[in-house]
Amino acid sequence: MAVYVALFVLIAGAAGALTVTAETPEISFDNPDFVVSSGDQIDANGESYTVADITESEPDDDGQTTMSAVLEREEEAELSETWSNGDTVEIDDNEWRVEIDGDEPTAFTLVEVFDRQAILEADDTADNETIERDDGEYVAVTDESGDTTLVPAEEYFPAPDERSYEAGDTFEYNNETVTVDAVTADGAVVVWQGVQTTAVELEEESTVTLGGSEYVAHFSDASTLTLSTDIEAYEAQAAEIEQFNQYTSGLFRVVLLGILSTVLLLAVAFVPTRY
Repeated sequence: MAVYVALFVLIAGAAGALTVTAETPEISFDNPDFVVSSGDQIDANGESYTVADITESEPDDDGQTTMSAVLEREEEAELSETWSNGDTVEIDDNEWRVEIDGDEPTAFTLVEVFDRQAILEADDTADNETIERDDGEYVAVTDESGDTTLVPAEEYFPAPDERSYEAGDTFEYNNETVTVDAVTADGAVVVWQGVQTTAVELEEESTVTLGGSEYVAHFSDASTLTLSTDIEAYEAQAAEIEQFNQYTSGLFRVVLLGILSTVLLLAVAFVPTRY
């Protein structure tokens, strides 16, 4: 019994020593293409990117965290908006209603929208609400003598300004010169040249194409992103780490089995005999 106990202790000790002394392999590159932190610039074959953010997730149930990064690129692009019939847009600090008539329209109209409530509240002689009658909408206006007169709403409120545009026309919108690209029954399309921001999200081992080249992402620490075109080297090192983890897990099982076997043998040794 003593021999078996010693044997299991020896095996468990050897496995434990190997587990403790083994150095965990880490991924590294001899000559990475980019090693960057938040705020750094990346110039990949003429395409410029900014490292907008590098973050570490909250630990999961197993205590593991994951790293991620966001790359942003700003580039000139044709931007567009589609305005449907009845939509409201803001131009020159005023609101305008889009009106498109007919099944095959060639133009659309912007009709100025007044804040009728604000106009009524600013007029001390008028009620703050309009009055509906069978023949239309009215505003109650009281003169200096106290007499109240019902004024038709279309006469009381100022006539809205109207602007019509067809394909090819230009006007100012959101500090941009926009061009009417098309007008259909579904809506009016306006286009302009602007700056478009494209975001690319990266995680450990993810690949991304920047400037026509493919890179693999690796986070050496919580604030550093490494990008390399040597994807084969990364995959080989990742496979080595996976194999190391499997060996470590196996050695841990050996240690656990050795300890349990030792305890079991010692327990059996002290069981009193019946003879």
